[in-house]
Amino acid sequence: MVRVSQSLGIKGSQKWIQKVVNEKPELLTNKILEHLNKNEQIYWLSPREEDEYAEYSDKELLNLLETNLEKRPLSSFWPVGGPHWDGLGKSDTDKLFLVEAKSHISELYSCVGAKGKSLDLIRRSLEEVKQYLAQKSPVDWSNGFYQYANRLAHLYLFRTLNGKSAYLVFLYFVNDSEMGGPSSITEWKAAIKLLHTFLGIRQHKLQRYVLDIFIDVSKL
Repeated sequence: MVRVSQSLGIKGSQKWIQKVVNEKPELLTNKILEHLNKNEQIYWLSPREEDEYAEYSDKELLNLLETNLEKRPLSSFWPVGGPHWDGLGKSDTDKLFLVEAKSHISELYSCVGAKGKSLDLIRRSLEEVKQYLAQKSPVDWSNGFYQYANRLAHLYLFRTLNGKSAYLVFLYFVNDSEMGGPSSITEWKAAIKLLHTFLGIRQHKLQRYVLDIFIDVSKL
């Protein structure tokens, strides 16, 4: 069970996701609804100022979303200490939104830090996702763009294995000059295309449930 309180963000994606959720949630909500072509309400559950800007993972993540993974439990798919989500939301029709935020391109790169049995479970689950997506590249998803891969794996867990109406939202901030971030959506898209090519997922079964959202920090 993991709930981690956060300080007020002073720079980077932590700063901007806090500002979006607490000050201008309609920016994020409207962009998501445009992608989904829906008209409904999304309630942003984290990071909330009144909740110490907390980030959630593991059982606390499920508790906050008021959902359960009955068919394939989280514990059988991923070890304790899984992804800490930058943002979490739920709609009035029970859609679940798992948000990962980035403000500069170097944030895309990451490698697994787990060891032993935890690493074994992660690699088995990543391999399961690769097979489901018919991804045939020999690239090791636990290195290079591991964070993107493990977020995609959790979408697979929620939606494919448990039938939840879940969406994975990658929120990319534009014009974060303090962090040297991209100054255009085009620049972000070029980096994302490279990431997709590396992972071998330029087209896949879950892509309609993966939303790339771009917000210019000048609007915050």
